Amino acid sequence: MALEFLRRDDALKDHQLIGEGHFGTEAPCVIYEKRPVRDPSGGAVEGLYSAWITLNNPAQYNSYTTEMVKGVIAGFQAASSDRSVVAAVFTGAGDKAFCTGGNTAEYAAYYSKRPNEYGEYMDLFNAMVDGILNCKKPVLCRVNGMRVAGGQEIGMATDLTLSSDLAIYGQAGPRHGSAPVGGSTDFLPWYLSMEDALYNCVSCEMWSAYKMKAKGVVTRVVPVLKKDGRWVRNPLVRTDAWVEDGEIVYGEPVAAERAKAAKALIAECTTDFELLDAEVDRLLWKFTNLFPHCLMNSIDGIRAKKKFFWDQSKLPQRHWLAANMNFEAWMGFNAFDTKKITGTDTIDFVKYRQLTAQGALIDEAFAARVFGRPKG
Repeated sequence: MALEFLRRDDALKDHQLIGEGHFGTEAPCVIYEKRPVRDPSGGAVEGLYSAWITLNNPAQYNSYTTEMVKGVIAGFQAASSDRSVVAAVFTGAGDKAFCTGGNTAEYAAYYSKRPNEYGEYMDLFNAMVDGILNCKKPVLCRVNGMRVAGGQEIGMATDLTLSSDLAIYGQAGPRHGSAPVGGSTDFLPWYLSMEDALYNCVSCEMWSAYKMKAKGVVTRVVPVLKKDGRWVRNPLVRTDAWVEDGEIVYGEPVAAERAKAAKALIAECTTDFELLDAEVDRLLWKFTNLFPHCLMNSIDGIRAKKKFFWDQSKLPQRHWLAANMNFEAWMGFNAFDTKKITGTDTIDFVKYRQLTAQGALIDEAFAARVFGRPKG
């Protein structure tokens, strides 16, 4: 028997929580766009899209301002609630950086010495990471350059990483007055051994895309340099494996005597993301040909491990990061922001420790003794 008496409303509802007011086209901003899914022959698939969320601040290596953080939140909410979107692609504008973290100029000029304000900012940052981890679509990180500091943290919140072989990865917090507790301390131990995670977290060394691939942090690495129509692998990085001090080493920088020639070769090349975008299209097509709910349950089952530790620590770390804006972050971010004046982007760490050993008060006079002096 047909159930004609049951009432139905077939008008589709809009479940998007945040409007498009947080997107833009003029840097610094976040660009949100939908691109057609393409089949293996390159044809556009009718009615199906990928949502591209692009950090657009190339002049500052795609560091995110407060307004850009809001744009990322809005972007992932829009992608998550759009029925026609198969997956989200998170990337950066230009060819130098995916993202280098928070905007240190904004940190130094506005947030330092304003712990409450920075706490409010961290609420937005946490919502940005949550937005990536809670997106109801697969999230690809298209790494077109540096993925450093907070950029590494939001990058690791994504599901899969496809990388330019010119990209570098790493943390910078302990060098510049913060700690990578916006995700790296939670995510790195899932990707790396505990020893590697700790070393990567505190050494502030930059690791190559090839090393990150060998360590299992990224899914795919492709060349982006072209010369005379041929692809050229990053000449600044060794792509062979060798034994050093009893350890198999891979993806380390070339010897110093080869670096000059490598840089000269790079200068002769053009940058082309054709292979990187082909890898993005390949994965998008793979996702398109899977049951969407089975796909997302599988992804969420993996995400849950990252989310567990992130959820345990994000609020306590929010309070520490806010308080630290009165202390080491105030010094670290301002030292970084005045590097054109002083010639150094860090404080004098030896002097800092010497003064601390003497029980010196942390005040303006303390800061004056550890900051660099203006050049000339």
